[in-house]
Amino acid sequence: MGVTYGHTMIRVTDLDRSIGFFGKFGMREMRRITNERGRFTIAFVASEGDEDHPIELTFNWDPEVLTGGRNFGHLALYVDDIYALCRKLLDDGVTINRPPRDGNMAFVRTPDHISIELIQKGEALAAAEPWVSMQNVGSW
Repeated sequence: MGVTYGHTMIRVTDLDRSIGFFGKFGMREMRRITNERGRFTIAFVASEGDEDHPIELTFNWDPEVLTGGRNFGHLALYVDDIYALCRKLLDDGVTINRPPRDGNMAFVRTPDHISIELIQKGEALAAAEPWVSMQNVGSW
């Protein structure tokens, strides 16, 4: 029996804000489903060329408190240049919770506190400032 990965779902409190957050990684909304009876809206975001592996952002219309985002674990995104992306994210106001001191891995969080691991594609980049000296911020 073969198994094919479908998608990862996370619950969000503000669909547009979450879509904007993932847009900072170059992802875009691929499709949207609105279910009035179930009182929810789902948006699927993915990178161009990787549409078969989307992230499902689920927004439940009725107010709820989302806690324990770290209990989910994390999403992992492979990136072409971890330093360039982390610089762009910092410039866009995103906190780098675990900087890429090793040139290989970093962590950030979504607006709903879901951990995102950024992993350098291929070999780790050479250690470089300001990342080597940057301290962790919060939990990741």
